[in-house]
Amino acid sequence: MVNINCQELFPSRWSVVVFISYMTLFVNQGILVTWSQNEENSYKYNTVTVVLMTEILKLILSIGFYCRDHSIISLVQEIRKYKRVLLLYMVPSFLYCLYNNLAFVNLAAFDPTTYYLLLQFRVVITGIIFQMVFKKQLSTKQWISLMFLTFGCMIKHVNIGYGSSMFKSLHFNINALFILIQALCSCLAGVYNEYLLKGHGARINIFVQNVFMYIDSIFCNAIVLVGQGILTDVFEHTGLSIFTEPKVILIIVNNAAVGIITSFFLQTLNSILKTFASALELVFTAILCWILFNIPIHVNTVVAIAVVSYSVFLYSQNPVQNTHPKVQTTNESDSESLLSTKQSQLV
Repeated sequence: MVNINCQELFPSRWSVVVFISYMTLFVNQGILVTWSQNEENSYKYNTVTVVLMTEILKLILSIGFYCRDHSIISLVQEIRKYKRVLLLYMVPSFLYCLYNNLAFVNLAAFDPTTYYLLLQFRVVITGIIFQMVFKKQLSTKQWISLMFLTFGCMIKHVNIGYGSSMFKSLHFNINALFILIQALCSCLAGVYNEYLLKGHGARINIFVQNVFMYIDSIFCNAIVLVGQGILTDVFEHTGLSIFTEPKVILIIVNNAAVGIITSFFLQTLNSILKTFASALELVFTAILCWILFNIPIHVNTVVAIAVVSYSVFLYSQNPVQNTHPKVQTTNESDSESLLSTKQSQLV
């Protein structure tokens, strides 16, 4: 019975590799960003520029992957042919632009473990959207697992064994609002991407869709830099100096790898399982933060991680699987569409 459930949860060995890689890279993201902060928990570099450079690197990688089997002229033709889809990707690109930039803001206000815990409130939102968009009814057991996961996140802010004062003082300031916005961006963009892949983009090569996403993301981040009045600085010494910072380079490379590995995730697995992958990051993030930054692991943290882990086990008893679009293989372009049924799109 367990073997059947594992096969349902992870249809192939490749899906296991994607799942583990996804978690590892996201744990690295929080650790590296915190490591790059100064004593005042701020940054000596412009974070929007780092996000922009990351999107440029992901665009270059996606073009490179596509050009292994196709010409650059073919890519231009695909962009012209599917320019409407390029415009549709502007929606998730904008959401991910907000998400990526708010990640730096929120990691300056919270330690990585608390940051990832607070983001887990997106679980119920993801479940509701998943039902509404894909008409996939979640079982009672799945809803219970979602509630357990949310409850586990809340336990992080409870002082166990401290008398009448059970809840820590959580200041709902602007940073709490930023966390909420970031969680909503993650939920909406992830499900919208999956909807695009199975609808308008079902027959478009996955790397072309990646190109669409990153072109739009570069545009959105450039708009943010224009708003800051420092777009021209990116191409001058003050902007290019980030490439002399090893920590910043690691952040750019890691975040680019996150984008590439996540492009294999949603179609191999799904949005709900993506959320639980994020939940498992809590375990490793807490341990690494204790080792690297001397951030203590309290009893409530251990209990929260235990509850989250149980919710993952509960969910695995009846996982939601994607229904891949059927593709008739009649020529080379159809074979490319089969590849796109194994991959998906994200930031």
